[in-house]
Amino acid sequence: MTREELTHRLSLLRRARIGGSRAPHKPLLVLWLLGRFAETGSTEVSYEMAEEPVSRLINDFGPAVRSPAAARQRAAMPFVHLERELWDLRDKDGEEIGPGAPERRGWLRDRGAHGRLRPEVELLLTEPGMLGQAVRLLMEQHFTTALETVICDAIGLDPAGLAEPAELPATRRRRRRTAFTEEVLQAYAYACAFCGFDGALGRNPVGLEAAHVRWHSQDGPDEFGNGLALCSLHHTLFDVGVLGILPDLRIQVSPLYVARSAAARATDMLHGQPVALPRPGRPRPEPEHVDWHARQVFKGAGAAAA
Repeated sequence: MTREELTHRLSLLRRARIGGSRAPHKPLLVLWLLGRFAETGSTEVSYEMAEEPVSRLINDFGPAVRSPAAARQRAAMPFVHLERELWDLRDKDGEEIGPGAPERRGWLRDRGAHGRLRPEVELLLTEPGMLGQAVRLLMEQHFTTALETVICDAIGLDPAGLAEPAELPATRRRRRRTAFTEEVLQAYAYACAFCGFDGALGRNPVGLEAAHVRWHSQDGPDEFGNGLALCSLHHTLFDVGVLGILPDLRIQVSPLYVARSAAARATDMLHGQPVALPRPGRPRPEPEHVDWHARQVFKGAGAAAA
C-alpha cells in the first residue's frame, strides 16, 4: 500500500446512515486510533478498552440518541464494520471476526474482540506528515472547521501538526467559495447573530466567523441562506450541538448543557431568544438547513450521553 492508496481508501470511507441520520462512527474510531498511534506507536486495542472513549466521541460529535444503553455501546458498529482493507479484527483465540458479526457489546466482550489497523497502514503512518494528513482528511470530509481543535483535543493530537489541506487528495473534496465569509459577516453587520458580540481591533473585526448551518462537509452550500455570523464561542457551541435553532428562528440550548460559572450560565440565557436577522434584502437561514442542523447536530430533548 502506498501513501496515495491509503489517503484514497480513507477518502472513500463509507458514510454510514442510521435511520437517515449522519453517522460518523467509522471516522471517529479511526481518529481515535490515530491519536493512540501518535501516543503509543500502535493501534492495537480491545473492544473493551475502546468502548467508552469511542462511544463518547460518537455521542459528542454525532447525532444524539435517546437510549442510554445505545449511547454506551455506539463504538460497537464501527468496531465491527470498519473496512477490512484498513482494519484487522480478531477474537481472543486469534480467529478473524468478519463484518457480519453482531454489533453488540456483550458479544464483542465475551469473545475478547480486539482490532488493529493493518501493518502496512501503521507503517505508512510512521512516514513524515502522513498521520497528520490522514487526520485532516477525515476532519474535512466528515466534520466542520470549528470542531477541528475540539476533536483533536479529545483524541490527544495537536492540530498545529496536521497536514495542510493542499496536501490532501482531490477525491470527493468540494472547493469552498472564498466570498462566503465576507458576505455573511457584512450581512449581519459584523455582529454575532446569537449574542450581538461585535468586537474589533481598530477597524478589524475579531472573534467573528461565518458559520455553515448545514456543514460544508455534509453538502452544505457556500450560500448566504446557509450562513450565520457567529462569535467564535457560539460558533463552536453551535457546531457541537449545544446551541440550535427552531424553525421560527429562536435559539435553543441543549438540555445536556451544564454551566457552573456565571460566564457559562450566560449561554443558558440565550434559550428562547430570537436569532438576529440579516440586513434588509438578505435572506434568512433557509428552513431546510435549519432542519438539518436540528436533526443531525443539536443535542435535543431526550438525547443520551455516554
